[in-house]
Formats: sequence, C-alpha cells, structure tokens
Amino acid sequence: MICKTTDNLNIYFEVQGNESAKETIVFLNGLSQSTISWILTTPHFKNDYRIVLIDFIFQGQSDKTGEWRNFDVHARDVISVLDTLKIDKAIIAGLSYGSLVAQYLGVHYGNRISKLILMSTFAVKTPYYEAIELSWWRALEMGGYGLMIDIMLPNVLSEGYFKNPLIPIDLMKATRQEANEDKQALFKLMRATKERPDYRPELKKIATPTIIIQGEKDTLFPVHMAQEVADSIPNSKLVVIPFAGHTLNLEAIPQMVKAMKEFISFT
Repeated sequence: MICKTTDNLNIYFEVQGNESAKETIVFLNGLSQSTISWILTTPHFKNDYRIVLIDFIFQGQSDKTGEWRNFDVHARDVISVLDTLKIDKAIIAGLSYGSLVAQYLGVHYGNRISKLILMSTFAVKTPYYEAIELSWWRALEMGGYGLMIDIMLPNVLSEGYFKNPLIPIDLMKATRQEANEDKQALFKLMRATKERPDYRPELKKIATPTIIIQGEKDTLFPVHMAQEVADSIPNSKLVVIPFAGHTLNLEAIPQMVKAMKEFISFT
C-alpha cells in the first residue's frame, strides 16, 4: 500500500496480522533493510496484533527522490501512515536506524504511542562508531553497495551468526544489494545518522513506557551505548540478549520476541 507524505512523496507500507486486534505494532527497519526484513518476526505477533510494516523514504518500495531527511521528518512520515490507517495509538518497535526514528516519535509524538520498543539503539555517537560510519560511506562511494555490504556485515552480525547463518551470507548480500541498488538513496539515508546530534537531552522528554533491547555482542552499538539511552529515558528498561549481535531480527528472533511480548503484556 502507498500513502503520501506531507511533502507529497510515496511511502510504502504493509498491513498484516489480526485486523480486529485492539493493538497495532509498527515495525521500523534498519538502515539496509526493507519490510521483508521482518518476515521471520511477524508470525509471532500476527494472531494478537495488527501489524504495520513501513519502508522509509529512500528504502525498499518507497520513493527515492527528493532531498535527504533527518529523523524528525522520517518520524513525521510514520505519522502520515498512522493517519492514513486511522490509527490513534500504536506500539512502535524500531531496530537500529528505525530505533532512531522511534526515538523521535517518542519525543515529539508521544500521544500517538502506547509503548516504545528500541532495539540495537544509541543516543550519542562514539569515535569508534564514527570511524565505522566513515568506512561505510567511503565503501559506498568507491565500490557501491556490494563493497559496502562486505564491510558492513562483520559489524552488524555476531561471530556466532557466521558459524550457523539462518540465511546464507551470499544470499543475504544478493537480497540486500537488490533492495538497495540506488546508491544515492542510501547516501541520503546515511546522512541522517551522520548529521544526528547527541540526543540524550531530548530523550528525557519521553514519557511513554519504553524498553531497550540490545545484543550482548553488538559491536556497532555496544551495550554501554544502549545503557545511555536507558539512563536518559525515565522509567525505561534495558534487556541484553546474551551472545547476540546487532541485527536482532535476523540472529536472535526468539529472544527478541520474548522480550517484546513480556514488555507489551506486563507494562
């Protein structure tokens, strides 16, 4: 399905699950992902929740034209989808890049969010992360998405995943490259992170019940970065998944789902 953003671009979304459910979960993708990235997660929620999947502008099947967008504008795009579907309040679950959009939603649109789930997240960049970010940027410039994904995968998947991959690494590369064949679109997505300021002061404004779910072996956003988020959001909770890396919706699905369901049910 397609709806218009406030600046008249087409944003793609899907609606799945139980249409008559009382609660809606909106899943927000990581940087190099699309709606298909949640294919192994949504079956765990489809009976009890209405599910909304969204490709951000510059991702997947959404428009890739226009200027780069900061996370505030991405958040506004999510609200456009909720308005189109006439959803007053939803559970927002964002992973990595999507968690940064979710943070902005929590700060600026708290009245539209019943619960906030931030996975593989951070509040302020470290010099180490900035060095990784620069390497991705340079790889994309010099070799396109194929080279970037070669450099990216060791940062976003744990060592354990490479020993026993749920999806073969070569297939993952091919799928992701096909989904992100527009290099300029990916540059526009990455710029939002590159330009993002320290968000800790803003996070203190979030009043929505919040859980932070982080992989113990996440080298891109180590646990101490997630702890900064938890320390900044009043009454939030941090759950660390043992042995998991960054891409929780690929390598730690049962543990991620368990943490999400417990939070939703008992909050």
